[in-house]
Amino acid sequence: METGGTEAFPDLGKHCQHSDCHQLDFLPFTCQGCQKVFCLEHRSFKSHACKNSDHNSRKVVVCETCSMSIETTGYVGQEEEAILKKHQKSGNCDPTKKKKPICPVKRCKEVLTFSNTSTCKTCHIKVCLKHRFPADHACSRRVSASSSSSVADGGWKNRFLAALGSRAGQNCAKTGSSRSTSPPSTPSVKAY
Repeated sequence: METGGTEAFPDLGKHCQHSDCHQLDFLPFTCQGCQKVFCLEHRSFKSHACKNSDHNSRKVVVCETCSMSIETTGYVGQEEEAILKKHQKSGNCDPTKKKKPICPVKRCKEVLTFSNTSTCKTCHIKVCLKHRFPADHACSRRVSASSSSSVADGGWKNRFLAALGSRAGQNCAKTGSSRSTSPPSTPSVKAY
């Protein structure tokens, strides 16, 4: 099979080296993994099933002591544990460089610093300012606090309605259907 071109211009373009294609392409792509020439449709590693698709990929291991990422691409045949041990013995592993704590709320990546940290008064967990209220984070005492406050809220609500009704001259706490259609002589507030 000829490498490319037409009869008039034999050096112009190249044929796709995919086994099912062989299309003449005037702007061919050379694969960085297998060094073969492909057309636009077959230029990706996946489309021509390149065996060397990971030749340029970088792989790293993160040190748990100093949070430093160590590239493992050049170390063929060595295990990650051996690379981490070598890193720790090299003197580059500094525990003071460890990353700062982040907010424990799910999907929150806010770094907790002195100025943006709040400690929850009910569960005593340090969270960022966005999640400082018990309703915004998974507060461990939230269930017991909400059940006791709902009882207190019911009593408070009844006392409020009684006080409001006594000021307006009618009892708002009672649910009766005996209401007059004439406008009241004094302004009143309706509570629902």
